[in-house]
Amino acid sequence: QVQLQESGPGLVKPSQTLSLTCTVSGGSITTNYWSWIRQPPGKGLEWLGVIAYSGTTAYSPSLKSRTLISRDTFRNQFTLQLSSATPEDTAVYYCARLLTGGLYDYWGQGTQVTVSS
Repeated sequence: QVQLQESGPGLVKPSQTLSLTCTVSGGSITTNYWSWIRQPPGKGLEWLGVIAYSGTTAYSPSLKSRTLISRDTFRNQFTLQLSSATPEDTAVYYCARLLTGGLYDYWGQGTQVTVSS
């Protein structure tokens, strides 16, 4: 059973970098694709980016200039960094495994991040 767990600060000040880590167990991040997705309050899911089994990354065009996804294969973790945070980045952030068919089969429970001074 693959399990994903998000961790990181729940409160970030405006202009700071929002950083989250997803720890994966029961499966290796050197296989499949691993994504970050968020859901702002009262809105739908928003895809942020993905890191492939090879380490290749892709980002949402609207956030590409502020987003960095990296990984630590030794710890089986991948991370999200979103720079220059604004209150509009307030959301529940999820990490998820993406299969080659385009389906997400495993999700973390989500973590609330609030951007506020």
